[in-house]
Amino acid sequence: MAITRHVYQTFIKATPEQVWDAIVEPSWTRRYFHGTAFDSPPMQGEAYRTSLADGRPAIDGVIEEMDPPKRLVMTWHVLYDTAMSAEPPSRVEWLVESVGDGLTRLRLEHGDLGLSPLTWANVKDGWAWVLDGLKTLIETGATLPALTAVLTPIDDTAGEWHRAQGIECNNSTWEMIEAERNPENDEEMLRRAYASSYHWARAARRGPVNDARGAWLLARVQLLVGQPGVSLRYADRCMAVCSENGLEDFDLAYAHESRARALKALGDDVGAAQSWEMAKAVPVAGAEDKAILDADLAVGP
Repeated sequence: MAITRHVYQTFIKATPEQVWDAIVEPSWTRRYFHGTAFDSPPMQGEAYRTSLADGRPAIDGVIEEMDPPKRLVMTWHVLYDTAMSAEPPSRVEWLVESVGDGLTRLRLEHGDLGLSPLTWANVKDGWAWVLDGLKTLIETGATLPALTAVLTPIDDTAGEWHRAQGIECNNSTWEMIEAERNPENDEEMLRRAYASSYHWARAARRGPVNDARGAWLLARVQLLVGQPGVSLRYADRCMAVCSENGLEDFDLAYAHESRARALKALGDDVGAAQSWEMAKAVPVAGAEDKAILDADLAVGP
């Protein structure tokens, strides 16, 4: 599955009850949560809204679960930004647990962000500030001082979001490649492979090697679902990317390998054998990469 959540954890010198109050009570949240607070006390199963001190709306949603002082689950829909407000609601879960004498672990998960790239990027580092502010306030009674420098964003662009999705979609495609072949698994495998290609095409720091490997992955999954003609088209695409960008080594070898498998499935034994030999002839520098390639080429296409 794609990365659709952020997870944070901090340890606070306080009781769970004190931490819970800091999460829900306006007298606390106004001091560390960008001046926001619940408009009215949160109640399980009911809608909520938070606002800034001047009355401007911040967040709204529904309190899905509430078990003081242990757990709070709430949907999260941004109101303070026009672009983010157009994205679907996500979900925030607060988990409060006593882990020692006067020590509490606070864990926060912000999930269901797969369709909300702007919110994903905005809250990624934003939650770190909020949670650090909560911990500082409880333990010292003081708020964090105002920032005096402009922080360089850390992986918070749309491109970074797409990169994270691409990595996870690619990895999860392999789960389906190794799964039992049936119509349901095949459909899920194709969806994940195409999702990986979609995100990598928009990912930060992408390069020709990502295009080549994306095409190779599509060639592999199309072959597994019995579409050798489509598989060959993607194998040819993989080869073209390698040729146009001077990619050699591991990626060039697998471009030949994918063509060989597709050609064999199409009944072109001569072409398949030629491509197979070309794959075996490509020099691969890395010992681990060469071992992977040798294992895949141990048996003919």
